[in-house]
Amino acid sequence: MGQEEKAGSKYVRKETMWVVTFIALGVGFVGGVIMGVYKFDSYLSVQTSAPPEQAPQGQGPSPEQADKILELEGQVVLNPENVETWTQLGNLYFDTNQFDKAIGAYKRSLELNPGNANVLTDLGVMYRRAGQPSEAIAALDKAMATDPRHEVSRFNKGVVLMHDLNDHEGAIQAWEELIKLNPSAMTPSGQSVREMVEKFKERKNK
Repeated sequence: MGQEEKAGSKYVRKETMWVVTFIALGVGFVGGVIMGVYKFDSYLSVQTSAPPEQAPQGQGPSPEQADKILELEGQVVLNPENVETWTQLGNLYFDTNQFDKAIGAYKRSLELNPGNANVLTDLGVMYRRAGQPSEAIAALDKAMATDPRHEVSRFNKGVVLMHDLNDHEGAIQAWEELIKLNPSAMTPSGQSVREMVEKFKERKNK
């Protein structure tokens, strides 16, 4: 999967900044807001979210995914300097919930090509899924430092702060910074980020 933006989509995850194909996240305001971090090319899709330790593991890779993983693993052995192959391998590990392997592949990709905000964002998601929220924040901060207009990393940072680190003020600040960049920013469920922030503030003040 590439890092380029898909035609017709405003954002992207691996291939689309706020996704069109991840798992399914719900953003609700009855009994609490349920959110999940998004892959760079997954921001627009909807996914059911769970805390990192409860993240769905699925049934493992499909036969096609397993074959592709083996192929890419062979390629990085033969050509360990190929940035794109490491990134593709990390993406497949991401999609098959192999958190630690994805982290390793993304880190190798970043060693070869430092400062890729999209890969840093995916790395942050994998750290969060692996139950390492502080590492997730560090990766997302690096993504924002690399590309100050990177929207997905800001959205994901708010999610990690709110739901993993219980830092409501920090989360709201992260989302408000996103709104400054893009006043029309939307959550994957179609809710405006601005409206989401206002609802969090209302709940906080009750």
